[in-house]
Amino acid sequence: MLLSVAAVIAGFIFLVWGAERCVMGASATARNFGVSPLIIGLTIVGFGTSAPEMLVAGVASSEGNPGLAIGNALGSNITNIALVLGVTALVTTLTVGSNVVRREIPILLAVSLFAFWLMSDGVLSFIDGLLLIGGMLTMIALVVRLGIKSSNGEDPVESEFEEEIPADMPMGKAVFWTVLGIVVLLASSKMLVWGAVNIAQAFGVSDLIIGLTIVAIGTSMPELMASVMSALKNEHDLAIGNIIGSNMFNLLGVLALPGLIAPGAFDPQVLSRDLPWMVGLTLALFVMAYGFRGPGKITRWEGGVLLLAYSGYMVWLYQSAMGA
Repeated sequence: MLLSVAAVIAGFIFLVWGAERCVMGASATARNFGVSPLIIGLTIVGFGTSAPEMLVAGVASSEGNPGLAIGNALGSNITNIALVLGVTALVTTLTVGSNVVRREIPILLAVSLFAFWLMSDGVLSFIDGLLLIGGMLTMIALVVRLGIKSSNGEDPVESEFEEEIPADMPMGKAVFWTVLGIVVLLASSKMLVWGAVNIAQAFGVSDLIIGLTIVAIGTSMPELMASVMSALKNEHDLAIGNIIGSNMFNLLGVLALPGLIAPGAFDPQVLSRDLPWMVGLTLALFVMAYGFRGPGKITRWEGGVLLLAYSGYMVWLYQSAMGA
């Protein structure tokens, strides 16, 4: 058991480090090729913050644990909205001033409903996986088109990405960090899955529960650190935009992997508990942050409500695990 716990902790640490290195290197590489910071931020950074979830889902599915992969994808989205944005909003009220971020919020809601619809039959099939991957490609195209139309220096999130993306990293160094980051992500994800499955078996709980809790929280740590740091630097649009981008990639990219690699029926509680909770939180984010009569805001008290929702969900999961 101690070895399994150590593997999970080490896996989380190296996942966070590997993701940060990979995003930094890939962003610098793209910038060296002349890609605008806004496009890099909307695609590579959003994809990179979901890299831990994607690698964990791929490894878990290939080793016969698709429940862990599904739990990680849905649990990370729940954690990102309720825990990460909840904590970040307690640090400071988050204001959405970017039209790009504002337009991404309804896209995230549509993606969430699309995933719910695909899984409503209780099966995550190979066709579902293909449709999710197709949705990811469509989403990337929409986001890039949105970024190109808004890449005029006037949107506040563009200047925030400008400050965060390395501007003077040599190409060789950028490629080195990208490759090293990918290698570390692969190794650490295998370590994490091995430890998480052993812990689940030792406590007699399902892989789904472990994915929704321990693994989801751990793989959401990059988003938590990035969002809090962005909020402290008054980069509110970046703090919220990172979560929106990560959640879209989780649903379309991460959730596709168990469908493509290990298709089949999943735990019925995903439909009765986890998917409705995720969609409900996404709808709450839409209501709070879209800004129907002016700039959207997530206030401190709304952050507190999100944290209470997360606490309630954790209690529900605990009761489900004990009931099992």
